Amino acid sequence: MTDTYYDPKDLARFPKIAEHAPELGKKFFDWYGAVFADGALTAREKSLIALGVAHAVQCPYCIDAYTKDSLEKGCDVDQLTEAVHVAAAIKGGAALVHGVQMRKVADDVGM
Repeated sequence: MTDTYYDPKDLARFPKIAEHAPELGKKFFDWYGAVFADGALTAREKSLIALGVAHAVQCPYCIDAYTKDSLEKGCDVDQLTEAVHVAAAIKGGAALVHGVQMRKVADDVGM
């Protein structure tokens, strides 16, 4: 196996990030927990959103965590795949719509 920066075992070490700033860590993890609790959206829906965002920001730790979390919350692979496609479409569209800015500058330059 090739050595990489990403090590799946590091995900379990995430809570240790708060060791040297325990007050900030507590605030973050309390907030994080509240964000993912049932509210106007179910925890299941939020997990699918998180999976899509994880792909958009390309966080392998989040992809692992929210793949497992979504499955544990009753989602199937078709739903996970669709969430990833939604994220890809939004990310691709966001890149493409910046072409409007490119065209604006090109038009201003007169090319």
